[in-house]
Parts: sequence; structure tokens; C-alpha cells
Amino acid sequence: MTVARIVLVFVAAALAEIGGAWLVWQGVREHRGALFVGLGMVSLAAYGLIATLQPDPNFGRVLAAYGGIFVAGSLAWGIVVDRFRPDVWDWTGAALCLVGAGVIMLAPR
Repeated sequence: MTVARIVLVFVAAALAEIGGAWLVWQGVREHRGALFVGLGMVSLAAYGLIATLQPDPNFGRVLAAYGGIFVAGSLAWGIVVDRFRPDVWDWTGAALCLVGAGVIMLAPR
């Protein structure tokens, strides 16, 4: 259950943070307006709350591991939403980040 919870919370956090950042980007860079920016800010705040649901009590560890999830999640978002086509180096970097996140969160302590 703990591994499943860690993964689910990271996925939810990634959706909130990456989605929020994308909304702000759309509002500012793509001139889609204040509503997009405002929704993005709400989503980014939700990310901050979701991250606190991780079972590990150490903020630094959770945020460091989340960095790897963010990298891979950002590429996935780009593929699905923006039709971005990662190259071999993008895939390699994302895989390394996910391995690092797994080591940080799942190593026996």
C-alpha cells in the first residue's frame, strides 16, 4: 500500500503542478488570458497541498524525489498535450530521473 500511495500522490502532484504551469504558460505566452493564469495558480497551490500527503515526513527527500517525477511527467505532458516528440536523450534523462526518484523514496532505511 505504501508504494502505491507514494506513486499515486506523485502522479496527482505532477498533474497539478505541470497542469498549473501549463495553464500559466498558456495564459501569458499564448495570450489566452487571466482566467488561464488564475486557474494555473489554483492548480499550483493544489500541488503544494498534494505533496504534503506523501507518507515520508522529510520535506527535502519528498521534493528531491518529486523532481524526477516532474521531469518524466513534463515530457509525458508534452507528448500528450503539445504533441512534443522526445529524442533518445530526453527518454534517457527521464529514465535516469525516475530511477533516482525510486532510489530516494524506496531505499530501505
